[in-house]
Amino acid sequence: MRTPDRDAEDYDEEYRDDEDRDTLTDVPGGVRLQKVLAEAGIGSRRHCEELIGAGRVEVDGQTVRRFGARVDPEHQVIKVDGKRIPAKPGLVYLAFNKPPKVLTAMSDDRGRQTVTDYLGDRSERLFHIGRLDYDTEGLMLLTNDGELAHRLAHPSFEVAKTYLAEVTGPVPKDLGRSLQTGIELDDGVAAADRFRVIDRSGNRTLVEITLHEGRKHIVRRMLAAAGHPVSRLVRTDVGPIRLGNLKPGVSRDLTTREIGELYAAVGL
Repeated sequence: MRTPDRDAEDYDEEYRDDEDRDTLTDVPGGVRLQKVLAEAGIGSRRHCEELIGAGRVEVDGQTVRRFGARVDPEHQVIKVDGKRIPAKPGLVYLAFNKPPKVLTAMSDDRGRQTVTDYLGDRSERLFHIGRLDYDTEGLMLLTNDGELAHRLAHPSFEVAKTYLAEVTGPVPKDLGRSLQTGIELDDGVAAADRFRVIDRSGNRTLVEITLHEGRKHIVRRMLAAAGHPVSRLVRTDVGPIRLGNLKPGVSRDLTTREIGELYAAVGL
């Protein structure tokens, strides 16, 4: 099979090898596909060309093998190995380790510390994905990708969140079963997806709880209703994104792989 040229300008006008061509219509004034991939962090342009040539890149659901194909990253959906990439210029995706006693807000008329105080001077309007209350710490996601933020926050997509909670103990062996079956709260039943005990020390127990509920103070209320008030709560995971060793008060850019996993988690 003939190897496609790396630049559209190099194509012979008579070149029509069906194995190397596709029916995607070039966008007038569009950006070359390999440039879009490279700027999205997929790799060098040469590596991106190899991905295209191997048939691993899709635009609007169609495999594209032309290195010089011109696309519109603002509006077209581009995927590598089946996962969408953040092709639209100017989008920001951050993971932030929120300390306790910090508001999940961009400002506060009472002068309390907010998430903004830790993000520096940013011009983007960022959406919080998964708000944390004043005393809760741990992983927050922030982005100016409105479509992704909406889906991640919407309960119908059931994006799981995992927490470490220090509770008054010891806890009974059937606590996990009770939480997963459902706890009656004043605004309805709430159930955990998973639960396990991590550590026990005196009258304190460290537990891990995963759920896709988004109601206010849901973890604290569930454990309190079960007879085990929370003294410390840390969120460690939002969907496929993990807190890892990110230090309190510090943010980092999500990787292209992580962004693709978030897209996949909500069907984008």
